[in-house]
Amino acid sequence: MKRRSFIKSSFAASAALASGGLVHASASPNQVAKLEKNNFKLKYAPHFGMFKHNAGDDLLDQLQFMADAGFTAMEDNGMKSREISMQEKIASKMAKLGMEMGVFVAHTIYWKEPSLTSGNQEKLDLFLKEVKESVDVAKRVNAKWMTVVPGFVTLRKDMGYQTANVVNALRRASEILEPHDLTMVLEPLNFRDHPGLFLNKIAQGFEVCKAVNSPACKILDDLYHQQIHEGNLIPNIDLAWDEIGYFQVGDNPGRKEPTTGEINYPNVFKHIHEKGYTGIVGMEHGNSKPGKEGELAVIQAYASVDQF
Repeated sequence: MKRRSFIKSSFAASAALASGGLVHASASPNQVAKLEKNNFKLKYAPHFGMFKHNAGDDLLDQLQFMADAGFTAMEDNGMKSREISMQEKIASKMAKLGMEMGVFVAHTIYWKEPSLTSGNQEKLDLFLKEVKESVDVAKRVNAKWMTVVPGFVTLRKDMGYQTANVVNALRRASEILEPHDLTMVLEPLNFRDHPGLFLNKIAQGFEVCKAVNSPACKILDDLYHQQIHEGNLIPNIDLAWDEIGYFQVGDNPGRKEPTTGEINYPNVFKHIHEKGYTGIVGMEHGNSKPGKEGELAVIQAYASVDQF
């Protein structure tokens, strides 16, 4: 049996069991009814490694598995660091599968020292250089969005000056991205997992994006981070709607798939769907259970919260 045929057969068998799917009474143990492909209403985007136990280590096989399960998008934070030949292979495979590319990280993120907040010219120059490089990556992999994190706070400067420095840097970056119809999405991160970062609230991201005033600068609303930092998810989505360009998800506590924590994802997904969101929802989380069954549980979780 060919490898991909074996993968599909194994997936169908395991998924039928995991989701309560039926096996025809007359079927032998090796003739399991084929799994129905999910028809998700939103463009949920897994990442490489999420389904490697079922699909194997090969990235193209992982993309095939995602598509076979019904996912129509994929995101890869580390895309920029991959070999150009691999970027091209990934893009070609995704095009054949009809999958959209989600975010990748556009620049060096400073987790422990000031960067864009400081006004330091060397840090600014490096940031702009990396954004220019990311334009080439985005074109190569057919991406529209790239993640930007302004970095650590500058403890010896008032927040007003830091905000002005960040806005200036993002305006300069927007000038690079606008001609290519690309968008950087700013990700507010929670204080528990990433203490000391400048950007941590949706309202703050809204303020910065309004000041930058460019279609190339929007918010990445990661609902896992926002549940920890401020909650009030749906009202903040509504208030910042015009400046939100991308969503990522993960449940809290644990940062695993929806249904494993406290966030009411059926309501949240229903809300953004009814508001007309047609962008990507990045699956920025781990799997709550190990191995093949854990991976199938992730798929089943998304199928269960997509019922609206």
